[in-house]
Parts: sequence; C-alpha cells; structure tokens
Amino acid sequence: MSRTLLFAALLTLTATPVLAQNPKREAIIPAGTSASPTLTPGIKVGNLVYAAGQLGTRRENPDTTIQGQTRIALENTKRVFEAAGTNMAHALKCTVFLIDVKDFGGMNQAYREFFPDTPPARTTVVVAALVVPGAKVEIECLAAMPAN
Repeated sequence: MSRTLLFAALLTLTATPVLAQNPKREAIIPAGTSASPTLTPGIKVGNLVYAAGQLGTRRENPDTTIQGQTRIALENTKRVFEAAGTNMAHALKCTVFLIDVKDFGGMNQAYREFFPDTPPARTTVVVAALVVPGAKVEIECLAAMPAN
C-alpha cells in the first residue's frame, strides 16, 4: 500500500472514531519539558497526537536563521511525537506560522529534512508576530499512532 493511501486510510479509520467516542485525553510531556497552566506540549486522543505549536527558539545556543529555527521547532515536535509513541513518519498535518514570507524558501529547505518522502498536508501562514521576540517560525502538527 502506498504511503498516501495509508495516510488516507488512517484518517478515515482514526479521525471519525475520535470524534464520535469521546476518548480519554492524555497529556504528552517529553522528558526535559513541562506543562504550564496554559499549555501542554502534546495531547493524545484516541489514535491521534496533537503537538502544540513549537517555536524555533531556545535559550542556549540560539539560532537566528530560518533554517535553524525550523529545525529546532521540528525537533521539538519530534520529541512530543516520540514521547507519545509515534514519530514524524506518521505526521498527517502541520501548520507553519512565519513572520516573513521571504523565509518561505529557507523554511522549506529545513522542513524537507524531516519529511523527505510524502510530507504531511501543510498550511503555511504569514503572521505579524509570534509570542517570543526573535522567533521567526512556529510549527504545530498532528500525527497518527502507528498500527500495532
């Protein structure tokens, strides 16, 4: 089965039951991170994992390039998915928020490193600002749990 057909099948089989059955919500908090009163790094519901928006900034060794910040954001997303028991190969949908449309090409360059074959569906939006000064990109993703 092609990867595209597999993702279509996963969406059909997993999304509908999640909406219909009201399954338990499980907080996903990777090692070395924490939840706050207003944010949890990830939530698992049924067969789906929702990773919160991940910024491309960090306090130690900050990177000011769009490629570096994209890698950091996707590494953070990867950690959320792995803590939940899935991985980037099971990503179904991502939303990318950029503060400068001129960064689109550089973001795509780094993004392809994480999704070299059959990338997830994606929306890219240019916004006026992100919540952390110096942040150029924020990425949120949804992934399916792998079949047992």
